[in-house]
Amino acid sequence: MTEDFDKIYSEALNNKEEFWSNIAGAITWDKMWNSVLDTSRSPFYRWFSGGRINTCYNALDRHIDDGRADQCALIYDSPITNTIKKYSYKSLRDLVARFSGALANQGVKHGDRVVIYMPMIPEAVVTMLACARIGAIHSVVFGGFASHELAVRIDDAMPKVIVSASCGLEPGRIVAYKPLLDEAIKLAKHKPIRSIIVQRDALVCEMTERDLDWNDAMSEAKPHNCVSVDATDPLYILYTSGTTGQPKGVVRDNGGHAVALNWSMGAVYDVKPGDVYWAASDIGWVVGHSYIVYGPLLAGATTILYEGKPVGTPDAGAFWRVISDHKVSKLFTAPTAFRAIKREDPAGKQIKKYSIPSLKALFLAGERSDPDTLIWAEKHLNVPVIDHWWQTETGWSIVANCLGIEKLRVKHGSPSKPVPGWDLSVVDEGGKEVKNGEIGALVLKLPLPPGSLLTLWNADERYHQSYLTEFPGYYQTADAGYLDEDGYVYVMSRTDDIINTAGHRLSTGAIEEVLASHPDVGECAVVGTNDALKGQVPLGFLVLNAGVNRGGDQVVNETIQLVRDTIGPVASFKTALIVERLPKTRSGKILRGTLQKIANSEPYVTPATIDDPDILKEVSIALKDSKFSTEI
Repeated sequence: MTEDFDKIYSEALNNKEEFWSNIAGAITWDKMWNSVLDTSRSPFYRWFSGGRINTCYNALDRHIDDGRADQCALIYDSPITNTIKKYSYKSLRDLVARFSGALANQGVKHGDRVVIYMPMIPEAVVTMLACARIGAIHSVVFGGFASHELAVRIDDAMPKVIVSASCGLEPGRIVAYKPLLDEAIKLAKHKPIRSIIVQRDALVCEMTERDLDWNDAMSEAKPHNCVSVDATDPLYILYTSGTTGQPKGVVRDNGGHAVALNWSMGAVYDVKPGDVYWAASDIGWVVGHSYIVYGPLLAGATTILYEGKPVGTPDAGAFWRVISDHKVSKLFTAPTAFRAIKREDPAGKQIKKYSIPSLKALFLAGERSDPDTLIWAEKHLNVPVIDHWWQTETGWSIVANCLGIEKLRVKHGSPSKPVPGWDLSVVDEGGKEVKNGEIGALVLKLPLPPGSLLTLWNADERYHQSYLTEFPGYYQTADAGYLDEDGYVYVMSRTDDIINTAGHRLSTGAIEEVLASHPDVGECAVVGTNDALKGQVPLGFLVLNAGVNRGGDQVVNETIQLVRDTIGPVASFKTALIVERLPKTRSGKILRGTLQKIANSEPYVTPATIDDPDILKEVSIALKDSKFSTEI
């Protein structure tokens, strides 16, 4: 792409239907659309109404038809099983077509749901694409989720079939999936007719009458052709975190999703057909859907499926080894991962052990990227380090430095400017736009571009109430931030992470930014604690870099002074806690809500009521031998 960013952004904003119509021409349609943007049921907008398409065809068969059957499509890299396996576009298509037939043999057809509860193995990718091939709707549930969480999703999606595995593998342990699945089906009101199980060598599970072995299913199946579906038909349901009450199942369509994901690979990530792209995430999360499976394959790239945790034991240099072995050109991971790398290897010694000239850019997303971590990565990798911001609901980048359009000046702390197609504003509590530099709610003007959520599964009213009610005419991101004088966006925190200290609205993200700049601090988190005089005051949780031998009190006092010098006494930052590590979700996000409960309990280090045993374990480890500062 050679056109400059501002021109393309203006075209997308002012001539959105023509803009997206032109972009949609890059993929293959079975039938062209009647209208680019259907506004007949606003605010439930639809893209490419009347068009017909198959997502699997566009992700696999299209590239084979274009003469690239032998190009590598998928690399499975599993240091846990000591396995590296590569699949060409043709070999992957053939597996997908056969498993599509296996699903059809169980009665799965267009519109039926299939729940996928699997580890990071090739069969998981095959199952996702097989569902897309026959027009079924898949719902991937993060492997290893507890039975109750899985049961809630089964009852909401009501799948005809569940595809799972005997176990998942993590460094140092085996996670038995089958007992969790059996208990979930027992708990669920809805009962699937069949469970198809991949038996893994590490743990062979017992089978019931409901179960069918993956190999047996494949041996009895014939390859299935692609089924043409409406562009507006659902491709998948992805449940957001949180399991109390009815879950929030984000619905993504086929047409708009394929158009947006294909375009984003070139525009945002500057990925071309044949490039090797690695999104170091899990297929259970939106990053895995968008940028392990669909995005790279739609764009004709080679995608990496990594089984294991690339940060920490047993292989502290896993990122660099994978990049070196497979000639990765673009890496996408979470800021948490790089903060951990920086904490364990502050001098970047592990990077120097590997040859990684193939790497052209690093992309970070998932939570705020503090400037100190970005600067560290730039220094040691010597490539552009691009922060970008998006959500499960949006499906692809809202704000990014679009390397495939024009590389903009990097401003540390900002993911740059809104991506073409997104109309972003910063508003106050009444919905009025605020001045540049003032923190407010980040909102997106409707209609949202292709690829974003259509609604929540079987819950249109809940979708409307959750996202569209507080600021009429806008989608509520629930993130807070501001715009600077150049139009750069700064995403500071969730709106509920803005704390009010003696009448002053403070962003916990801004305080974290300062704390992270201290040379001894590897990771940090800030939450608000109740204060009788000021309403709320900030409390910091600090994880020190490996090898720091100074007293914790000294580091804490220095960080307190640093916040005072940088933000001012108005921040009222007087207390911090040195912890062994921060409690995190399975996807690596900091459990801020849990920290909030801990911060407001008496004493601080006594966790409030926590039901999830895994989270309780995380908190216990994080707070082991923790030590408070003295107030100054």
